[in-house]
Amino acid sequence: MVQILSVRGIDSFYGDLQVLRNVSMDVEEKTITSVLGSNGAGKTTLLNSIVGLVKVKAGTILFQGERIDHLRPYQIAAIGISMVPEGRRLFPEMTVLENLQLGAYSKKPRKHLVQNLSWAFDIFPTLKNRLGQIAGTLSGGEQQMLAIGRALMAMPRVLILDEPSLGLMPILTEAIFQVLTQIKTQGVTVLLIEQNVGETLAIADRYYVLETGQITHTGLCEEFIRHEKLRKAYLGW
Repeated sequence: MVQILSVRGIDSFYGDLQVLRNVSMDVEEKTITSVLGSNGAGKTTLLNSIVGLVKVKAGTILFQGERIDHLRPYQIAAIGISMVPEGRRLFPEMTVLENLQLGAYSKKPRKHLVQNLSWAFDIFPTLKNRLGQIAGTLSGGEQQMLAIGRALMAMPRVLILDEPSLGLMPILTEAIFQVLTQIKTQGVTVLLIEQNVGETLAIADRYYVLETGQITHTGLCEEFIRHEKLRKAYLGW
């Protein structure tokens, strides 16, 4: 498999507080990779470091073999990495269509706006019937669909998601996970943080466990249950 995203020994800080310590991971192309860990372990900081929202103090981040840790967030988005942040971060006073259009702000996606909208509607048919609706009036599940759809409008090679099922009913959570599998089959690489570990392991290819800012375990998801300590900690059995 081809590594599309590589994190090499990064240290990340919030002010004087070091959150990540010598973190390394590889994300293979056209796979789903999951980062597991308790609250405060540094998972969101890892994602924010990859997309340039947190500057790394040491180490490197490579995308398709090229360093990106010196780039600004909008530049990282433009080269093919999109992120769906925790809490969705929609523009609630704007319409569904306007939110989707904002996802295609860079040059290449703008040229393919109609095609990208069609792709988003194929994945989330509900959005097509809500184009003129104000985003803030959508249900929680519809807002998450819109957040993912907006990220896809940028034509990403890598889609990063931070807790996409947070606050959703189980039936909607299942629907979101089905969508992530569909996105993977269409050639988009997925990097996922998710509180629902069982569902995550069912769709992901590889996992990394982050504890107090350091990677402590990694492996194929199908092998996860063989690790008794991890199984008890994250699956409860």
